[in-house]
Amino acid sequence: MSLYTYLFYTQTSIAQDRQSLERMLRFEAELAQAQAACGIIPQQAADIIQACCRIEFLDIEKLKLEIRLGGNAAIPLVQQLTRIVKNNDVEASRYVHVGATSQDVIDTATMLEIQEWMQWFDAKLNELAHVLFELTKQYRSTIMMGRTLLQQAKPMTFGLKTATWLEAVLRSKRRMKGMEILGLQLQGAVGSGNSAIQKEVQQKMAQSLGLPLAHSWHSNRDNFAEWASFLGILSGSLGKMAKDISLLMQTELGEVMEGAADGKGGSSTMPHKRNPVTCAAILANATRSPALVSTLLSAMPQEQERSAGLWHAEWETLTTLVELSAGSMDKTIDLMKGLEVNEERMLANVGMTHGLIFAENVSLALTPAYGKLQAHELVEKACKQSIKQGKSLQEVLATMDLPIADLDRLFVPKNSIGNSLSTIDEILQSYENTL
Repeated sequence: MSLYTYLFYTQTSIAQDRQSLERMLRFEAELAQAQAACGIIPQQAADIIQACCRIEFLDIEKLKLEIRLGGNAAIPLVQQLTRIVKNNDVEASRYVHVGATSQDVIDTATMLEIQEWMQWFDAKLNELAHVLFELTKQYRSTIMMGRTLLQQAKPMTFGLKTATWLEAVLRSKRRMKGMEILGLQLQGAVGSGNSAIQKEVQQKMAQSLGLPLAHSWHSNRDNFAEWASFLGILSGSLGKMAKDISLLMQTELGEVMEGAADGKGGSSTMPHKRNPVTCAAILANATRSPALVSTLLSAMPQEQERSAGLWHAEWETLTTLVELSAGSMDKTIDLMKGLEVNEERMLANVGMTHGLIFAENVSLALTPAYGKLQAHELVEKACKQSIKQGKSLQEVLATMDLPIADLDRLFVPKNSIGNSLSTIDEILQSYENTL
């Protein structure tokens, strides 16, 4: 645990050392049982091995020290397990880890972890989607400013903004559901198999572990790279939400706020401050994630049947990436659940430019008479005149002889939100179709 664990990560880690070792022990237990079922080792030996595959029997701290000599976690784990079995039955200890290689253990254990992580993220995505769905319904018609290049552009609704966040979450769900990355790794030293891990053993292992049967993928790492890319995209999507909220929290806008809590968001010197601390943590995670994804992508061109270094680069990188993404998920859910929306401030900010934000409406209304370019130039001149004279755009246009039947209508915010409401409704329906 670091000083900043609770700031960036989940309250309960989903990628602990203990969990990784438990998955490796599960591999060894199921390997022995599969080999016994195929008549390769005695059933009694398999049962003893399985009974010894318990995390509490391991000396984890000693194992960590031994990794530096073995080069990976599987080698000292198998050594410890063999000694544990030997203390119970010398004959059974002869059959520990028969035919398998270290990478079989590590990669399969990682696949079991990814399988659990996918379930965790799916549940969290469902939770976040529901929160965003409710926010979108609540603020479907709440007028606010849409901004481009950090400048006021034209009105939209806050519900449209939350709906686009919701749609990004739904895309992540579909993206994860479409991934075919899980698979058993059990092919021995160079991926060719051997008499102790023949096809029947592999089939029984895959069935008992709940993993698809796969051919050797020792040095073909596209499955891990795809998982990492998914997490990187997800972190970016969550970061986008945090970025929007942190900008809307600026004093000059004040349209939304993170939920208040004692001691949250304050300054060490400025009592008035209410900082976007949750957004900052999510954004920090989104900033760190691409480099981690890049490491997994960089580790793809591995040498021959097992890499020296590129395979090793995956282990901590993938764990860190999972933990950062999980932290962002939990924090985004909390952020959205506690979000404070200031509808009055949103509407007040719509009037900040004295009607300039309705210029597009006027330009489109004049296009049939003047054509797109001329209409644009005419309204642009009127905007400049409005700023120079300190008058509203509507006042300036009212002095001009324009072929517009109802000028007032073009300056009503709710008439300027385009397809916002229909788009929102389509996204809401898309969410409901997933239930």
